[in-house]
Amino acid sequence: MAEQQPRTDEEDEIDASRAPLIEHLIELRRRLIYSFVGLFVAFCVCYYFKEQIYGFLAAPLAKVTPNPEQRHLIYTSLPEAFFTYIKVSMFAALMVSFPIIANQLWMFIAPGLYKNERKALLPFLIATPVLFLCGAALAYYVVFPLAWKFFLSFQMAGGPESMGMELLPKVEEYLSLVMKLLFAFGLAFQLPVLLILLERVGIVTLDGLVSKRKYAIVITFAVAAIMTPPDLISQIALGIPIMLLYEISIIAIRITHKRRREAAGD
Repeated sequence: MAEQQPRTDEEDEIDASRAPLIEHLIELRRRLIYSFVGLFVAFCVCYYFKEQIYGFLAAPLAKVTPNPEQRHLIYTSLPEAFFTYIKVSMFAALMVSFPIIANQLWMFIAPGLYKNERKALLPFLIATPVLFLCGAALAYYVVFPLAWKFFLSFQMAGGPESMGMELLPKVEEYLSLVMKLLFAFGLAFQLPVLLILLERVGIVTLDGLVSKRKYAIVITFAVAAIMTPPDLISQIALGIPIMLLYEISIIAIRITHKRRREAAGD
């Protein structure tokens, strides 16, 4: 038999690091499985209630449509309604299962954090869904009624020598616009979380945020113009809250700086 070569320190180090890596990958796979199972169950439940979800998303348009005979959406291809229900159910499932997915992500990364790091990140984990819901609620209860009423105002009746205009919204286009706006407003409301985290890691500073306020205003309304329909109401309705959140972020960072100074003085 050939004599076995003695193991080197480098080989022992590679084997020692390989075991924790495999354990982390197994843990990651488990958390991903739990997340996908939660998403799948939420999708099945949401698809069962697809008509109620459709009614909820279509309600703002129905409320501002004056003629009851016009309170319907059309579809122009055979599978359009089915795939629209699939898309709506998946969107609702992502909203419903987000706490499960976020919890699995937290359970994966939390063991690798120090106690003070866990305490620092936990408020952000809680604030993220709350701020998203606030942004989506602003879009649903404030922006949608105003924007839909604005678009409906372009309808006009035809006459003997004139052509009228009547809105016949497609179900897929309408619901895609609604979901896009809900996501855009919810995402925009994550600004305080993003700025505070960036300040924590040193990418931005408090003085920089204050001095660049005028540039932030221009960028805010440019982003609002891209993320919303081409009407002034929606753009202002998104731009103003983002600027308020920007100012709230500055105040929150000032408070954290004050607490750090007090803790250092102690």
